[in-house]
Amino acid sequence: MFYLLPGLGADERVFQNLQPLLRGESRVLPWLTPTPRETLPHYVARMAESVDATQPCILVGVSFGGVVALEMRRIRPLARVVLVSSIPDAGCLPPLLSLIRRTGVYKLFPPQWLKLFPRAGQWYFGVRNGPEYHLFKQILQDMEPAYTRWAIDQLLRWDSTDTGGHSLQILGTHDRVFPPGPTPVDYLIPGGGHFMVVSHAPEISRILNTLVEEGQQVTREVVGGDKGQAAGSP
Repeated sequence: MFYLLPGLGADERVFQNLQPLLRGESRVLPWLTPTPRETLPHYVARMAESVDATQPCILVGVSFGGVVALEMRRIRPLARVVLVSSIPDAGCLPPLLSLIRRTGVYKLFPPQWLKLFPRAGQWYFGVRNGPEYHLFKQILQDMEPAYTRWAIDQLLRWDSTDTGGHSLQILGTHDRVFPPGPTPVDYLIPGGGHFMVVSHAPEISRILNTLVEEGQQVTREVVGGDKGQAAGSP
């Protein structure tokens, strides 16, 4: 089972190219409206109510969705986390976002400003002209200011201590938001920008489907081993 978490301010539309390519059931977890002064762990616990705690699953988090996926693994230990255009810990914030975090300058600008400069956002997020840009503009226009301000604050104040082990990271070589750095990356998508969940869905789907196949193979080996042991029992 894939649980898909979109990026900050985005929704199920960013998975419109990816979902049809996935082998197995998938479900997009929609963002909830944060309560006043809600902490990230409390928010994630509310979102995790939609994730079956008794079954293994794959949490696919895009950008800020990756942060939420890592936090969710604290309370859903059977989940495997895949980060798409995201980072495994707060120490991986790039210099620009680290500066913004230290200065707190992001608090001076209302999130609505993002809607006024879609072309700047297009460049920063690596969105291609045509249908991708049209989708990007729609998502910008539909962003909810209160949620967006809360999510930006949570991302920049994230305490990533002990998020539960290794996660698989997929980054694009042209990502300007979270550019590849000195830390090893599991998969680098050539030409991928921060919007590559849309633009490079086939490449990402192949990686995710491989994880499903690996999990099925492990299950078959375990079941086969149990049957062998049972047959050899006196």
